[in-house]
Amino acid sequence: MINLPPSEKLTFNSLKYLQAEYPNGVPFKILKLDLDMSDDELNETLLNLKDQGLVFIADEQIKIVGKVSKDDSEVATPDIAGLIDKEEIDLSEKESEAWDLIHKLADESGRISRHVLEGNLLYGDLKLNTSGFYNLITSLENKGLLKKMQLTDGEYYSILP
Repeated sequence: MINLPPSEKLTFNSLKYLQAEYPNGVPFKILKLDLDMSDDELNETLLNLKDQGLVFIADEQIKIVGKVSKDDSEVATPDIAGLIDKEEIDLSEKESEAWDLIHKLADESGRISRHVLEGNLLYGDLKLNTSGFYNLITSLENKGLLKKMQLTDGEYYSILP
């Protein structure tokens, strides 16, 4: 396991989040905008992550090839696919129950209306309060499982591949 300095941990976490939107690699410019770092600082940080075997850089695209441990403070060196495996993400009991419910409610494209999800989590079997709903959804988003999106007919959550 490797302990990361704060700037590398921040960069790695940002890559982890952005990789859901850019499965073929996060463009350097997008990462730079997201982190609000100078070119030199970001290059140095990315090279350090590359030297540790945590990212792969090609054609100004960056991909994660390592994964964060359960406590998010250490990083395990390369997993073979170069992607974060959803089965290895630790979910609390409530998150696991909600995740199962989300899969049942989602349509064939993996989307679920925010209102339907909210109603089922607040008034269904889980009986969450509003802050519990917000915290649970935020946690699933941070773990790279869900993404909030705006469609023409309202707000939706999408199950990430």
